[in-house]
Amino acid sequence: MRQHVVLAAAAGVLLSSILIRAQAPQPPTPAPAGTPGGAAAQAPQAPGGRGRGQGQGFPAQQRKLADAAVIERGGTLYGINCRLCHGADLRGGDMGGVNLLRSPIVLGDQDGELIYPVVHNGKQTEGLPPMPPLPLPEADVKAVAAYVHSVAARMAGQGGPPPGEAKELNILVGDAAAGQRYFDANCASCHAAAGDMAGVATRYPTPVALQSAWVAGGGGGRGGRGAAPAGRTPKPVTAVVTTRDGQRVEGRLDRIDDFLVTVTLADGTQKTFARSGNSPTIAITDPLDGHRQLWRKLTDKDIHDVTAYLVTLK
Repeated sequence: MRQHVVLAAAAGVLLSSILIRAQAPQPPTPAPAGTPGGAAAQAPQAPGGRGRGQGQGFPAQQRKLADAAVIERGGTLYGINCRLCHGADLRGGDMGGVNLLRSPIVLGDQDGELIYPVVHNGKQTEGLPPMPPLPLPEADVKAVAAYVHSVAARMAGQGGPPPGEAKELNILVGDAAAGQRYFDANCASCHAAAGDMAGVATRYPTPVALQSAWVAGGGGGRGGRGAAPAGRTPKPVTAVVTTRDGQRVEGRLDRIDDFLVTVTLADGTQKTFARSGNSPTIAITDPLDGHRQLWRKLTDKDIHDVTAYLVTLK
C-alpha cells in the first residue's frame, strides 16, 4: 500500500513539473535572417509609431497613405485647381489661401470626407478672400486629399515645409494702404513711422525676417524668430517694487514667482524681496505686452497688410 502511495506522489510531482514548464514564458527564439519573423519584422513601424521621423506622430495624421498613382493624380489636380491660392508647398499662396498643413479640416480629414464639402460648397473665412465652389467630382477631391495628406506626412513638423528644395516664398501679397490704417489704429501708440520705425525695412534682410520680427515684437521670439536686428538691444521687462513701509525700487525684472521677486537696479546691484499676499506691490512693464495683445486678434490678412506697409519704410 505504501509503495502505491509513493508511486502516486512521484507521478503527481512529474505531472506538475510538466504543467509548470508548459505554462512558463518561453524566451523569444531568434528567427533566421530573411524570414518573416527575422530582423526586418522586428523593425519599428514608421507610420503611427512613436517619434516624428515620418511626420505622422500626431494621432490625427495616423492614416494609411493612398496608392501612389492616386497621389500623383491628386498632385496634378492640386496644381491646376488649388496651387494658386494654397501655394506650391501647401502653406498658402499669392491669392491668400490658408496654410493647408495647419488647417484643422485637413488635419481631421481621413479620406476627403471633410475636404469635399469645402471644395463643393466653397468657404468664407473671416479676414480672407472667399473660396468659390469648385466643380470637381468627389473622386478627384479624394485624390487631391490623398496628395495633401501625403505631403503632410512628409513635413518636418506641424506647419513646416515639406522636404525638398527650398522655395522662396513671396509674402508681399497684402494691401499696404490697409496695413498703414491698421498700423495707425493699433501700433501708433507705441511706434511712429517717422520715429523708431523709420528705415525698418532696411534693418532686415528679407520681408520674411521683417514680418517675423514685427509679429514677435522685434525682441527675439522663440527659436530665434523675430530676433532684433544687429545693433539694437531689445527693451527689458522692468518692475517697480513698493514695500509695505513705502520703499520704492525700480529696475530690470530678473525673477518673479509666488515667493520672491528680484530686480537689477540701474547701478547693477540686485535686490530680492520676499512676497506674502499682496506685499510688496509690483508693477510690471513688458514692452512686448502690446504685441501679445495683438496676437489674439491678428488675422492672416492683417499680417500681410502690415508687412506690405512696413517694407515701404526705407
